[in-house]
Amino acid sequence: MVQNLLIVDDEPDMLTLLKRSLEPELGCRVDTASSGEAALEMIRAGDYDLVLADIKMPGISGLDVLEQVKADSGEKITVIMMTAYGHIEMAVEAMKRGAYDFITKPFDHDALVMRLEKAFERSRLMKENLRLHHECQATDMFQELVGKSPQMQRVYETILMVAKNDLTVLITGESGTGKDLTARAVHALSNRSHRPFIAVNCPTVPEQILESELFGYRKGAFTHATRDKKGLFQEAHTGTIFLDEIGDITTTIQTKLLRVLQEKEIKALGDARPIHVDVRIIASTNQPLSEKIRAGEFREDFFYRLNVLPIALPPLRDRPEDIPLIASHLLEKHCAKLDKPLKHFSAELMDAFVGRRWEGNVREMENMILQGILFSPTDEITPTDVGIGRRTTSTTLADESTTFIDLPYKEAKENNLKAFNAAYIGHMLALNEGNVTQAARACGLERQALQQIMRRYGITAVPYRQP
Repeated sequence: MVQNLLIVDDEPDMLTLLKRSLEPELGCRVDTASSGEAALEMIRAGDYDLVLADIKMPGISGLDVLEQVKADSGEKITVIMMTAYGHIEMAVEAMKRGAYDFITKPFDHDALVMRLEKAFERSRLMKENLRLHHECQATDMFQELVGKSPQMQRVYETILMVAKNDLTVLITGESGTGKDLTARAVHALSNRSHRPFIAVNCPTVPEQILESELFGYRKGAFTHATRDKKGLFQEAHTGTIFLDEIGDITTTIQTKLLRVLQEKEIKALGDARPIHVDVRIIASTNQPLSEKIRAGEFREDFFYRLNVLPIALPPLRDRPEDIPLIASHLLEKHCAKLDKPLKHFSAELMDAFVGRRWEGNVREMENMILQGILFSPTDEITPTDVGIGRRTTSTTLADESTTFIDLPYKEAKENNLKAFNAAYIGHMLALNEGNVTQAARACGLERQALQQIMRRYGITAVPYRQP
């Protein structure tokens, strides 16, 4: 699209010279105005990306034009001021009022062209940002991410801006904030969207196995290597590889991944020959990598190679206005998935949801809603159905279990235990992304003991694992 430049100066010869020289060199359309009054009329009627205006003009000055453009168009139009050498103070004042740049007369032609090119790029970026902002505001759902809070709108805008290039992306955020969904959104909106998307959950794979999984191996590279095997980087060739929770990998693997980022090539185990790979890397972490760098557990050079395009995901507790939207989305999704009639939340439960801290973020909420769908005896899900429990003025167990007081003792006790275990163990599984071993450690139990409890109360780890 051709960009439009308006030059404002009360010297006709200057206007003619600039139009003739700049139009072919910049490849833009150049209009001219010999007064501030004429310039403002043309700006209101036209669609200009950039205004180059002389500060000192009779009648409406360049500063007046600047102020009116900023008042009418905000950041959509970039303004550069021209001034004689002896009026630098006025140019500085113009910068304070919102001018992008100034150039002194007589000016060097090449320097003027370079500044105008930078200003055109700035206008293009500002218009793109405004477009993305309006586009994101128009929806409560972006790809598979849900939310209309200002924090999430900024996330959507960032995803749209980074998706179209091949630079490395680092997604940070607490567990359960949607790092996997964000990575998939970046891939889906990229030029590689029809190519492979390979996700690797780094903490779940032991180091010695992770290396061979990522880079592959040759027959005979180690015991039981009876054939050549392609690594995940080769599987992701021309597409995207998502290294989830990269903060948990060892410095040995970090060093090998640094080579991939620098050289765009890998070496399979047992093979000295490098293999070229065309892969975009998206990584995520829920850990403060700066602290791991200070502790010597994460390579600083690797961090800077990863952190080219950062996306920071806000925790759910920082965007409470999104909680009803997310809860409704998850309820509809899982009712359909479990082949259950669509249920609804009680007002008491929704109030509890909005006021909850959600240490496990969306994954914790998803787990709780799954329990509610399965355990609620009616089409309304209440706090008790999701293991929160109802409270009155007292904090005794009897008060927290009012739904069971009319039942026989053994039945009431069993129902309480079922609700407690579903809520407690579900919470621990959500915090540990469905990893039973890690959840057992968090509960202070042996893995077998936790599995026994899960079997007794019909709790499975599958719903808590990332897709």
